[in-house]
Amino acid sequence: MALMLKTQAIELLGGTAKSAAAAIGVTSQAISGWPDQLTPALRDRVQAALYRQKQQRTKARKTKEAAHG
Repeated sequence: MALMLKTQAIELLGGTAKSAAAAIGVTSQAISGWPDQLTPALRDRVQAALYRQKQQRTKARKTKEAAHG
């Protein structure tokens, strides 16, 4: 299992506690309460949010390509 730090997670999820909170579906206060080294459960939530963001970008790109194709 890979180690993930709170600062890394926030950066991956937009660079601010507010953007990270929006991606995860919690408040920015919840993000501020995270430990410096994320637990496996929190790390899984971050990874799931990153996956959802990637899926949304892929869907948007395909929609744009279809509109121009």
